[in-house]
Amino acid sequence: MFIKENAALFGKTLVELQTLVTELGLQKFRAAQIFEALYRGRVSSLEDITTLSLEARERLALEGFAVGRPEVVQTAKSIDGTERYLMRMADGETVETVWMPEGDGGERGDGSDAAEEEAGEVDSIQLRSVNSEVSEPELGKLEQSAGRKRWRDVGTLEKNGYRRATICISSQVGCAVNCQFCLTAKLGIKRNLTAGEIAGQVAAVLARQQIRVGQDRINLVFMGMGEPFLNYDSFMASVRLLSGAMGIPESRMTVSTSGIEPAIRRFAQEPVRPKLALSLNASNDSVRAEIMPITRKWNIAALLDAVATIPLGKREYVTFEYVLLGGVNDQLVHAGEVLELLRGLKAKINLIVWNPGPGIAYSQPAPEDVTLFQATLISGGLPTYIRRPRGRDIFAACGQLKRTMDDEPQLVSIASA
Repeated sequence: MFIKENAALFGKTLVELQTLVTELGLQKFRAAQIFEALYRGRVSSLEDITTLSLEARERLALEGFAVGRPEVVQTAKSIDGTERYLMRMADGETVETVWMPEGDGGERGDGSDAAEEEAGEVDSIQLRSVNSEVSEPELGKLEQSAGRKRWRDVGTLEKNGYRRATICISSQVGCAVNCQFCLTAKLGIKRNLTAGEIAGQVAAVLARQQIRVGQDRINLVFMGMGEPFLNYDSFMASVRLLSGAMGIPESRMTVSTSGIEPAIRRFAQEPVRPKLALSLNASNDSVRAEIMPITRKWNIAALLDAVATIPLGKREYVTFEYVLLGGVNDQLVHAGEVLELLRGLKAKINLIVWNPGPGIAYSQPAPEDVTLFQATLISGGLPTYIRRPRGRDIFAACGQLKRTMDDEPQLVSIASA
């Protein structure tokens, strides 16, 4: 059911809900009940707000109000466990959201708690793989000798119900930036998402996966469809909803931008903000302008100058994402230029091996070129990691979101999922 504009309750602040219930002639305390049900109870319909009286629910419905949270209408599941969701907004528009069990390694090296968790779990997984015949007590000793004393064995974590995952969130219906290697760019831009539609994607996934916020460790990346910094106000309002009302700290969030220079400077002044990831993707303006036309408006120097204004915590780094395109930006000369560009910045690099898509005329780099590129950056003193591709087989990986789910054979409808 589609609801009228501004009639969605999800996305409203407590103050806005207080104003609403007062205008409807309801007691002011009803706003707190609605607020708690929306953001902590994750209700999807008015009928689910059982703390409200029947009279109050009927009054809201009569006035045309509804929860209005994005609805998961289709899902595709990858062989690696990644799930891609088609999310329908209240007006019928759709975007895609991705659930990645155990994340994709993007947090590694940025100095956050999530990075330490990532490192610990990767070490544990590697130990299990290398020492598959080792007993549980012996494995625990091995983990301690690896310097990860506070990490328990992954199997034990699973038995105790612990989970860590990453949710990739969209901020626009389509995208206006037109990066040449990205499938989403082919959609163009239709509209911005509201703060409720952005945060609502997270709520819908948390409900579907039965996540316990505060127990299961959830990381959020604003790296789905759209450019968050071209929808800045709604993006930041969603951050406040997620960190305040929904209890997910901003330290567990990362926003990726293609490079909107004025918004980066504005972002630097925010008292509460996620970590920043800048999509660099080239070592000079000439190559970057070819693959990212937005470079013609804000060149690399302007972006780096803006990034330098961000006050970083003691352990915090700015992440630079670098999509490796075979024969375009993946050679030694490019690695050397990246080192020069980022010299003196508190930075780390996430290398992303390009994820193919139909109708895009690029190729993946040779594995040896990826290895050499990473080694060159590391030897030059720049922490460099390779992001694990998640959900490539269902077009859920970086740069592959395209809202093609309606007519794909591998899809499973939510009703039968």
